Amino acid sequence: MTIRIGLCSVTFRSLDAAAIVTAAAEAGLESIEWGGDVHVPAGDVATAGRVAALTADAGLAVASYGSYFRAAEGDDIAPVLDSAEALGATRIRVWAGSAGSADASAPERARTIDRLRDAVEAASGRGLELGLEFHGGTLADTATETRRVLDEVDHPALRTYWQPTVGAPDAVAVDEYRALADRVSAVHVFSWWPRGERLPLAERAGLWREFFAAASRSSSRPSDALLEFVPGDDPAVLAREAATLRSWRDA
Repeated sequence: MTIRIGLCSVTFRSLDAAAIVTAAAEAGLESIEWGGDVHVPAGDVATAGRVAALTADAGLAVASYGSYFRAAEGDDIAPVLDSAEALGATRIRVWAGSAGSADASAPERARTIDRLRDAVEAASGRGLELGLEFHGGTLADTATETRRVLDEVDHPALRTYWQPTVGAPDAVAVDEYRALADRVSAVHVFSWWPRGERLPLAERAGLWREFFAAASRSSSRPSDALLEFVPGDDPAVLAREAATLRSWRDA
């Protein structure tokens, strides 16, 4: 299976959906993860359908629906599922609560796991898969803790995303990927260093080349590698960043 290279729409929140489709197609990308915060709001199925048509007409695939469902009290997965279906997405990105694994109380953790289980059961009933956001401030904040969440929910339609932990050296970040590789469905691609500074992808070539080498050796490769942030949030650099990402994928 070849990993598709694509774009997260949240990379360019200031652009409308049509402009994002045009930019992605001109950069030679293959897929788009549409975000639920700006471009495809949860429950707005008319917008989701329109964005789906724009994406398909440009010859691009919908990689996933990037939701902000956090498995927290009051969260309703139904509008998220509705939008994902209208968008033509088969995977939805979700968040494992709003507290880090070291900070969540036992009752809070149990509630988050229960809500994730309910959400993935509802999603799978519509033929959809969920993917955890691998991120600080959630229960899925390390490779070990992410595997723990996946094991506790224990549902085949729940997998995880991966992205390099902010501040982690290349070797540490790739080791985290290897620890999750059999359960990773998609990857968010960016080069931040040493913390939140947004660098050109090529500035962390060692990290991403090693990631693709590790993915090529895994029996379960991610389906999408998605550019999530670019320097200066500047659409003018997208073609360069896409070319860099493509060169690593194709090497």
